[in-house]
Amino acid sequence: MSQEPIIVCENLKYSYPGQDNCAVNGVSFSVARGEFVSVIGHNGSGKSTLARLINGLLEADEGKITVLGMNVAEGKNAIEIRKHVGIVFQNPDNQMVASIVEDDVAFGPENIGVEREEIGRRIDWALSAVGMTEYRNSTPTRLSGGQKQRIAVAGVLAIKPDVLILDESTAMLDPKGRREVIEVVRRLNKEDGMTIILITHFMEEALLADRTIVMNRGEIVLSGTPEEIFESGDALETYNLSLPRISVISNNLRTAGMQIKDVLQPEELADEILKNLNNCGIYAGQSSIIPHAELSSSHEWDIDIRNLDFTYSKKSPFASRALKGINLHIDEGEFFGIIGHTGSGKSTLVQHLNALIKLPQAEKKYRKPKVKKGQIPPVLPLITVGQFDLSNKKTDFKALRASVGMVFQYPEYQLFAESVFADVAFGLKNFNKKLTAEQIEEAVKSSIEIVGLNYEEVKDKSPFDLSGGQKRRVAIAGVIVTKPHILILDEPAAGLDPKGKVEIMELLHKLHREWCKTVIIVSHDMDEVAENCTRVAVISEGKVFECDCPANLFTRSEELKKLGLDVPLTTKISTCLEQNGIIIHSDCTVKDFSDRVIEVYEGGGNA
Repeated sequence: MSQEPIIVCENLKYSYPGQDNCAVNGVSFSVARGEFVSVIGHNGSGKSTLARLINGLLEADEGKITVLGMNVAEGKNAIEIRKHVGIVFQNPDNQMVASIVEDDVAFGPENIGVEREEIGRRIDWALSAVGMTEYRNSTPTRLSGGQKQRIAVAGVLAIKPDVLILDESTAMLDPKGRREVIEVVRRLNKEDGMTIILITHFMEEALLADRTIVMNRGEIVLSGTPEEIFESGDALETYNLSLPRISVISNNLRTAGMQIKDVLQPEELADEILKNLNNCGIYAGQSSIIPHAELSSSHEWDIDIRNLDFTYSKKSPFASRALKGINLHIDEGEFFGIIGHTGSGKSTLVQHLNALIKLPQAEKKYRKPKVKKGQIPPVLPLITVGQFDLSNKKTDFKALRASVGMVFQYPEYQLFAESVFADVAFGLKNFNKKLTAEQIEEAVKSSIEIVGLNYEEVKDKSPFDLSGGQKRRVAIAGVIVTKPHILILDEPAAGLDPKGKVEIMELLHKLHREWCKTVIIVSHDMDEVAENCTRVAVISEGKVFECDCPANLFTRSEELKKLGLDVPLTTKISTCLEQNGIIIHSDCTVKDFSDRVIEVYEGGGNA
């Protein structure tokens, strides 16, 4: 790797209009040509602002940025710089410009004057690189969030930039998609010498870089190799970050007296564990099996789904069958997870549960089809949520939605009012028109404070002026203000910093303990699901592949990987250990896995 700097930033300062604090405050650093740099930091730390300053989308208040020797502040350089510096944003909708996928990918190359034949080759290459070739002629608006994200990445790759900046651009991808994009990025870096700046909240992605930069409150507070950064565990927590799970497990084992080196990969940690066990004379051992806890439930708010089928744009050239005969039962009291590859039908499924998508029989214009003699009547889908029959057009769907709250994949799509107070109060006023102004204020204040925001500080602010993490909390507050019996969240922690993810999940567990009967989360994060869910349903190609507790489900790692998914870190380590005669049965959580390994270590393999 050449040491020639391709990007130089000197004492950068930038404040957003109307904001007192600097989003970027005195930042100085350089990036060498061909270097792979990861940037981590809490939500609102200035990471995305820094990316936009480098690309010239924002103009610094103070300081200087040069890219390939060109001063970003000089207007004549802006277009040339964007030919060399491509940026992929967190929300792919911000980058979609065309009505057909291949036209969207072609947009960038066309605008920088690439010849037509070469554009065709670049489209082929870029779509192949992100695994979206079969969607070449699709309409972007009809794709899932994760599929749109891949198209956004392909559109920037087609420019063939010298510098590729990814601003949380894998946040909404399934595990396979995330792996594929990161593999493409690494290959571009290693083989083509492309300079990479990866802004991420996935600590495992940050580990892949040559250098990691940590930002806090607009400043660079740490810089070094990933190994150096993640050795400073206490410092990271000071900056609202957390250690990678592999480091947490290593620390747990060291605390118990095991000699574990700092490692970055599950295979390496398995080797470290084996060395310790072998040194104690343990060459084969088996930990105790943790039984799956049974729920005590009245079953008044069970969810039952039968024969659920759904096709988008039915009877049109764009018809797309999203669900293909889903059968699923969710007990009252569960903290239930739904996982699946991008486009598997997860979001479509949960939107049926509060009738955002209605069953055909529930539509006002529905008429029971006439069945000719000798024909078999069609099998109709049925959904019951508690006492609500969602196949009955006479069902009180307003009451259903007051009882079944939903937080969408992109919380900003749920926000619309002029103030946070008005946004949170909207659903409450809509569902219960008899409340007094005092009752509404009390409920709104309580909801805002439950999600960890200061009521007095945010109530009069525009929700659109908040950070991504704050928007997520306001969106949740606007749903829980009605105290629904069932809470459904589509990717609740995606795009949040590590501490924010932990806080959101702790919040959901608190609501679950106190008054919310059932929590359902849709997630691409296998570790998140393993740490939090009682049972998990795997959706693949519009069907239920399996539904089981995490401890059982994630033993089927090869099958899950073929479905575009992954397994938790603990399962990866367990698999490596099992290949060497050490069997660790755990519930897949970091704490329980650590405890089981320690049992074997301290018990001589007879725990």
